[in-house]
Amino acid sequence: MLPIIVVDDHRLFRIGIRVGLSIDHADIQIVGEAGCGEELFSLMASTHAEVILLDINLPDIGGVAIAHQLRRDYPAVKILAVSAENSSEIIQAMLEAGIDGFVSKEAGDMDELAHAIRTVACGLEYFGRDIASIIFGVYVMKKKSTMITNEFTDREHDIIIACRDGLMGKEIAERLGVSINTINTHKKRIFQKLGINTTIEMVQYALKKGIVKIDN
Repeated sequence: MLPIIVVDDHRLFRIGIRVGLSIDHADIQIVGEAGCGEELFSLMASTHAEVILLDINLPDIGGVAIAHQLRRDYPAVKILAVSAENSSEIIQAMLEAGIDGFVSKEAGDMDELAHAIRTVACGLEYFGRDIASIIFGVYVMKKKSTMITNEFTDREHDIIIACRDGLMGKEIAERLGVSINTINTHKKRIFQKLGINTTIEMVQYALKKGIVKIDN
């Protein structure tokens, strides 16, 4: 038997999971149910489970915080998020918390859920097709951001900081000890890398991405 705990604040959902698994997936046994984080950790103190089915939106402790605590206190347990909340921000936060899988309530069915439970119990990761596409999108955006950040030379970084400080071309040249033509050439290269046309756009982008801060 594969023991699991279902954590969801909707009792009807928990009943649906219990009934659905018992019909065609009798190898999976629900050994406990919890409607909030406090109930879950009370159960964990006395009940052995290999997989936790974890909703994200709970009335006391959020799913991200619960996942972090489970990873710290019960590192061997597998965490399978089962939620209708599937924004890229939430999924990224849950991944960083160390979950083993994610199934969307909107897209998944009972057979997929059972497959996901067995998969993470074996030590593998499982993400539904819709979740996997979101994860890929997050990965691509992070990679693009990292590539852009790493492409700046030290001189270009100095120029961005000078522009953030409100200096004009001649003032930047004096600060850095180079000609104004050199400054203009560097700025042109920065604009090309970012696909922008103005100094204001450059500074706004650099601040938003953390390339420079308000006061370095």
